[in-house]
Amino acid sequence: MTTVFVLNGPNLGRLGSREPDVYGGGTLVDLQAQLEAHAQTLPNAASITLDFRQTDSETELISWLHEAVDAGAPVIMNPAAFTHYSYALRDAAAQVSGSGLPLIEVHITNPHTREEFRHTSVISGVATGVIAGFGFESYILGLDAVARRLS
Repeated sequence: MTTVFVLNGPNLGRLGSREPDVYGGGTLVDLQAQLEAHAQTLPNAASITLDFRQTDSETELISWLHEAVDAGAPVIMNPAAFTHYSYALRDAAAQVSGSGLPLIEVHITNPHTREEFRHTSVISGVATGVIAGFGFESYILGLDAVARRLS
C-alpha cells in the first residue's frame, strides 16, 4: 500500500468562500471527495491511499514534507502563496524529489495569467512536474501522474 500525501497550503481551507470567481465554488471538502472518488477508478486503486491535509502554517507544511520523505510517500502539493517566496518550503520539497519520490506541484488557477508576483515559483525547479490552471482537475491529473509512476 502506498500513501500519497496531498498537501494544501494557506487559504485553501477557504475554498468555496474565498474569491469564487477565481477559485470556483467548490470547497476543500468537495476537492477531497472528488480526488478520493477518482483514486478508486485507478487501475492500481487497491494499492493507493490518500492522506489529504491543509494548513496555513509554513512550519507545518515543511514538517509534512519531511514526514513524506521519511515514509517514502509521493506528494501532490498546492503550496498556495508559499509558492512564490518560501525557500524553506523549497528546500523541504527538494528532499522529496531528491529522494526519488514524485513531487507534483499543483495549482487550481494558472499563476501565469494572474498578477506578476505569482509568475515565479520557487518550488517548480525541484518538483517532478507542475500542473496548473485546470481547477480541481489539476489534482486529478497530478494523482494520475503519481499512479502511473507507481505502477
